[in-house]
Amino acid sequence: LFRMTWMCGCYGLVLLVLGVMGQKLPTRDEGLFQMQIRDKALFHDSSVLPDGAEISGYLFRDTPKRYYFVVEEDNTPLLVTLTPCDAPLEWRLTLQELPEDRSGEGSGEPEPLEQQKQQVTANEGTELFTYKGNDVESFISTSSPSGLYQLEIISTEKDSNFKIYSTTTPESDQPYPELPYDPRVDVTALGRTTVTLAWKPTPTGSIMGQPIHYCVVINKEHNFKSLCAAEAKMSLDETFMIAPKPGRDFSPFDFAHFGFVPSENDFKARSLTTNRALSNKMSRTYISKPKVADIQKICIGNKNIFTVTDLKPDTQYYFDVFAVNTGTNMSTAYVGTFARTKEEAKQKTVELKDGKVIDVFIKRKGSKFLHFAPVSSHQRVTLFVHACLDAVQVQVRRDGKLVLSQNVEGVRQFQLRGKPKAKYLIRLRGSRKGASTLKVLASTRAGGKQPFPALPEDTRIKAFDKLRTCSSVTVAWLGTQERNKYCVYRREVPESYGEEHRRRGQNQCAGPESRRKSEKVLCKYFHSANLQKAVTTETITGFEAGKSYLLDVYVVGHSGHSVKYQSKLVKTRKYC
Repeated sequence: LFRMTWMCGCYGLVLLVLGVMGQKLPTRDEGLFQMQIRDKALFHDSSVLPDGAEISGYLFRDTPKRYYFVVEEDNTPLLVTLTPCDAPLEWRLTLQELPEDRSGEGSGEPEPLEQQKQQVTANEGTELFTYKGNDVESFISTSSPSGLYQLEIISTEKDSNFKIYSTTTPESDQPYPELPYDPRVDVTALGRTTVTLAWKPTPTGSIMGQPIHYCVVINKEHNFKSLCAAEAKMSLDETFMIAPKPGRDFSPFDFAHFGFVPSENDFKARSLTTNRALSNKMSRTYISKPKVADIQKICIGNKNIFTVTDLKPDTQYYFDVFAVNTGTNMSTAYVGTFARTKEEAKQKTVELKDGKVIDVFIKRKGSKFLHFAPVSSHQRVTLFVHACLDAVQVQVRRDGKLVLSQNVEGVRQFQLRGKPKAKYLIRLRGSRKGASTLKVLASTRAGGKQPFPALPEDTRIKAFDKLRTCSSVTVAWLGTQERNKYCVYRREVPESYGEEHRRRGQNQCAGPESRRKSEKVLCKYFHSANLQKAVTTETITGFEAGKSYLLDVYVVGHSGHSVKYQSKLVKTRKYC
């Protein structure tokens, strides 16, 4: 393929140049190239730059790394692209002219190693290109002279990953997707929790027919200049903190692979330097992995319009799009953008009056705000919340300070410590399942009868299967130590009536007044000083054989507010 000179530097003290002869540039034996690329012992973690392939590498902070390759023929095209991953890098490309072959009339035998070392180290070479930053940057030349090329890279900020791509056939390779004439990502729609993005497709996919898909990266910090940088940010603990095996760059196997055996003293010096670098690396502060929610990567196929969902209102986000060639797994970054989601719609605040119950309706996943400002000084505020359907979240702030945050099902009572002239802001957040209805009351009055009836922990109705007949069923339910009125209602339902129908009709705030008079079975007062014995049974008659009925029990409080127990579906026997 071409002659590769493999050189490993250890803080500038040791420099070895190894030569392998092959056919001349610029042509390339594709079969040999593919065989060499698959040879991990040759290319993985070594200082040889393969022709026409992207390699990955790592850098310890303030520790330079050098890569080498040989161009044997003048007027050879050359492209070298370096992609920093997260940290800015400094890199420099230099040319060292090759010594003329003195080993005999074109025999192809490489020069003795010591003689090459003396000639290379005697001259630092000609500087061709330098760069410092975190952009994806390239050196390109349509006509490069023959010689030994050295690429030196250093990271002065932190340990970092990087990628290098080099080729002597840049016109035919084209591994990176090409950007369109307008490479910007546009924001076409903006909402409170959504942002719609659009961009022009890459000609590599639309015109050249290459296998292309797009990946979108969303985060709250900054735009990324490469997919490599975004992926490094997503897995800091894995990408940056894995140390190489000690001595891997300087193992005897690497030298033996090219037919050279290093001296014992040389290898000891290299091992010592490598271990010191590892020790420095492990002593550095561990960088914690960012939360998954902080950065997201979503690959969306070949679509060039995408809507990002589940964002937070009034929050700035940065959006990047990368075109990825699925054949080479190499990517190109579009010019990213940023946008701030819209603020939440300002909620109207409902005023609560001391001791008065209000009804509240909340849309699915919506919120409502209630304001309570007691007129007189108070020591305590009692807050009653009756969630009629699914659970709701209740948050209370007293003069801006959060004093309560709870999920509420059924009826709940909260005691809040009062302060002179304190004001309370109550936020009610609805369920994700559907709309919510509530009854809410706030009171500063101590003692007295409570507006909502007390409930047992278990509000189910128990039906006794063995006591079923063709015309009656026997049921039981729990009570409390508080004397309350219980009313039983029944309704015939079709055979297809199931659990889903029952759940949809489970509105605990719909009282007996919403029922037909014909559905009423009985009302009774009940309580027990001993909670263990606070249970009552009732045999309900007047049913038809083989029919299904829905039974409801309402407990009515002293102020007339009622709460419904969980409905019970029963069926009479068909034959008796």
